[in-house]
Amino acid sequence: MSFNTFGHLFRVTTFGESHGPAIGGVIDGCPPNIRFTLADVQAALDRRRPGQSRFTTQRREPDEVKILSGTLPTEDGGLITTGTPIALLIENVDQRSKDYSEIAASYRPGHADYAYDVKYGIRDHRGGGRSSARETAVRVAAGAIAAKVLSGVTIRGALVGMGEIDIDRDRWDWDEIGRNPFFCPDAEAAGRMENYLDGIRKSGSSVGAVLEVVAEGIPAGLGAPLYGKLDADLAAALMSINAVKGVEIGEGFASARLTGEQNADEMRMGNDGKPIFLANHAGGILGGISTGQPIVVRFAVKPTSSILTPRQTVTRHGENAEIFTKGRHDPCVGIRAVPVGEAMVACVMADHLLRHRGQTGDNTSWPFPR
Repeated sequence: MSFNTFGHLFRVTTFGESHGPAIGGVIDGCPPNIRFTLADVQAALDRRRPGQSRFTTQRREPDEVKILSGTLPTEDGGLITTGTPIALLIENVDQRSKDYSEIAASYRPGHADYAYDVKYGIRDHRGGGRSSARETAVRVAAGAIAAKVLSGVTIRGALVGMGEIDIDRDRWDWDEIGRNPFFCPDAEAAGRMENYLDGIRKSGSSVGAVLEVVAEGIPAGLGAPLYGKLDADLAAALMSINAVKGVEIGEGFASARLTGEQNADEMRMGNDGKPIFLANHAGGILGGISTGQPIVVRFAVKPTSSILTPRQTVTRHGENAEIFTKGRHDPCVGIRAVPVGEAMVACVMADHLLRHRGQTGDNTSWPFPR
């Protein structure tokens, strides 16, 4: 299997399977002299870690990350990058492969089982192997390091819709996402989500979600007009997350219902001699290049395909069958996708920063932290 790497200059390669001994990755191209701590990376992983509430899978993985190369210890107990490949390792400690033994020959509807088998002639039935969302833990670890490259940038994600429940944007409170198990910025909507998802969970079913990531502090000029568009790379990165079925930037699909007058982000000159945008329908990107406004991206996560309701399927041997999936699964996998989305946005932004500097030689607008 190829294509386990993303990024151009800030490159991340991941390896490992859901039920293997470990998952891990290598970050290649991270600049030297970036300071961080192991706690910084672990804090990001802890936000994604399973088993933290009754609304996520009860698989008990501590997700303790080990950094094997690419750093040196600092006098204050932290780490500093050396510019060489950074190797990350996260051990799997709570696999239950026997939960999948009865479906070894059956394709789970909604999963990648059939597609993998058709392409490779073999598949890992134990939790999906590489197609499992378990792989995204490595991306979160890489994103935590990418965030350290992005001096002065804030990247935050939130769950803005779950099934039939949408948030009220007038009640948006970033501090609220740390107070509920859904990363939801609307306290009232989070309360309704709790009752709603309890019903979904107890019935053995699942539901999808819409997530939003906002990157603030991104300077104007990152990206390229045609085949290196910032929004195209963001869309590709987010679509690579397991179970994501749609991505939009700014107004996204809603822009199709606006007039030109409504959609255009008008501009005036500010007191500092730089343009000020009066709206941000474009989501901070025009012509594939950042405008300096907040970059706003949303992505849709489908319902978890592993449910207890019997479903019709076929086997590898061409037989009709009925299947229901045992094991420990998220009733809404979109909840834990919030930190994954943040990580992918951070990795894309770090990559585009390095690409911008390589093309323009600009070393002034966004200095690396020291």
